Amino acid sequence: MNKFEQLGLNESLLLAIKDLGFENPSEVQEKAIPLLLEKDTDIVALAQTGTGKTAAFGFPLIQKIDAENRDTQALILSPTRELCLQITNEIKLYSKYIKGLNTVAIYGGASITEQANQIRRGAQIIVATPGRMQDMINRSMVNIKNINYCVLDEADEMLNMGFYEDITSILSDTPKEKSTWLFSATMPQEVARIAKEFMRKPLEITVGHKNSGNENVSHEFYLVSARDRYEALKRLADANPDIFSVVFCRTKRDTQAVAEKLIEDGYSAAALHGDLSQAQRDGVMKSFRGRQIQMLVATDVAARGIDVDDVTHVINYQLPDEVETYTHRSGRTGRAGKSGTSLVIITKSELRKISQIERIIKTKFEEKPIPSGIEICQIQLFHLANRIKDVEVDHEIDAYLPAIEEVLKDIPKEELIKKMVSVEFNRFINYYKKSKDITTDGGNRRDSGVIPTDGAVRFFINIGSRDNFDWMTLKDFLRDTLDLGRDDVFKVDVKEGFSFFNTDASIAPKVMEVLNAFSLQGRKINVEISKNEGGSNSRRRDHNGRGGDRRSGGGFRGDKNRDDRRSGGSDRRSGGDRKFDSKKSGDGERRGRRSDNNNSNGFFDKAKRSRRS
Repeated sequence: MNKFEQLGLNESLLLAIKDLGFENPSEVQEKAIPLLLEKDTDIVALAQTGTGKTAAFGFPLIQKIDAENRDTQALILSPTRELCLQITNEIKLYSKYIKGLNTVAIYGGASITEQANQIRRGAQIIVATPGRMQDMINRSMVNIKNINYCVLDEADEMLNMGFYEDITSILSDTPKEKSTWLFSATMPQEVARIAKEFMRKPLEITVGHKNSGNENVSHEFYLVSARDRYEALKRLADANPDIFSVVFCRTKRDTQAVAEKLIEDGYSAAALHGDLSQAQRDGVMKSFRGRQIQMLVATDVAARGIDVDDVTHVINYQLPDEVETYTHRSGRTGRAGKSGTSLVIITKSELRKISQIERIIKTKFEEKPIPSGIEICQIQLFHLANRIKDVEVDHEIDAYLPAIEEVLKDIPKEELIKKMVSVEFNRFINYYKKSKDITTDGGNRRDSGVIPTDGAVRFFINIGSRDNFDWMTLKDFLRDTLDLGRDDVFKVDVKEGFSFFNTDASIAPKVMEVLNAFSLQGRKINVEISKNEGGSNSRRRDHNGRGGDRRSGGGFRGDKNRDDRRSGGSDRRSGGDRKFDSKKSGDGERRGRRSDNNNSNGFFDKAKRSRRS
């Protein structure tokens, strides 16, 4: 007996479930479906992405809709166009045996007039993104004043993208007597506020622990110096030959540059960010779902709504500014009951974030070293041998075998095997045979003992002359921000996109704590202890010869290598995505509170940056 039959679903839905091949309901489905079918109530359901939430609200919603009444009876709000279309398609599959039930998707980037016409022809269920829905309400193109049900799917995602005002406005246009079903992966304050303001004594369903991560996902972090971040990414990809991954960057610029660099280096990669047209975005996602792309490099906003069940790895090339966002990133893998791995590439200054994330997801990270060149070569060699063993022979080559055998007849079997493997394998040997170990020794990651306890400490900071600082104004800024005395900051050395300064070791913990939690004009400051030789005790005058360069600048740049001063040697980014609300021209979609186009890429040299600018 199919276990869905025990949940109280009607025959039409059970037939659709059988066609879809569903056998056993997920935990959130087992908890939500009977409750929603039994009575009209408000609920808050907390469950991770990929746990079957669409069916959890979709099945009972379809069963409660009156298909003979063509008025709009239910509204489902979702954060992105992709998720909106996905939910619409799934609702249509679930309701395929219910005659007269129509579901219409409302989203930006498509004809608003055509969408309004579809609603007028009769749409009992509307699935919409908040921006487009609010636009249609303002134009009187849709009437939701008499709906019976409102579903907020991925509520935390919608609020994180800056849709709070739209959602509250939309909910205010619906009747108070309706049932509201809120589904979310986490329960931040904004979600709790929506529940308190617009829901009546909601029942709560929690799958796993509140705000926890998916138990099918393992979490690992790799500690490297910033200049080796991109090299670490490549090694992690090479150490997992069958990788099918989403690589997360904080900014559009970083996303595009990392993808371009991966492509240059021979990886099947593509970028997904807000500067792509809808046609480009659809093309990238089609290639990714078809596995023509193994590494999809994406911003957090662009990746929302990605629903691909077989993602093996999520790679956090940069950690998000909001630690809660990590839950959604890691939710891209380990879906539909499958296992997955979330990898984090970090520097020493970011170690504290690992502990913060662990508290939220209630799961421990495993610290691992970046694979060595020899280890990668071994992995790739055995992977190649297994590919050769398992390949299906196309017998159309039979006609060519006599000529091939003639060419190879004098080569002994062992030598022939070596040559066959070397055709594919030599590039790994040549690349990695002289490679160095790039794992950084982080010591005890719970300990801040990396800060010296005596003498002077030299710091790197990711602001410079491009941010309108010279040595004097930066010194004043540091003293004021840290509330220090006149001589507590010394040896200030300002460069174009970054700077150095010294303090006594006794002040160092305060410098790290205060400045790493500080934003300058909406952009996050990053401070690290430098190994630069400027860290002596001598308090010479702070002139650097270029201090008066006060050119206006356009935001933080990835710093140059701060130890050997080579250009482009590091990947130190500010991570300071500006927060704002904006309407995307033409479709009314609010595209999030975070702009992710401030930064340039540390691993590119100047020539490549100018060539691509």
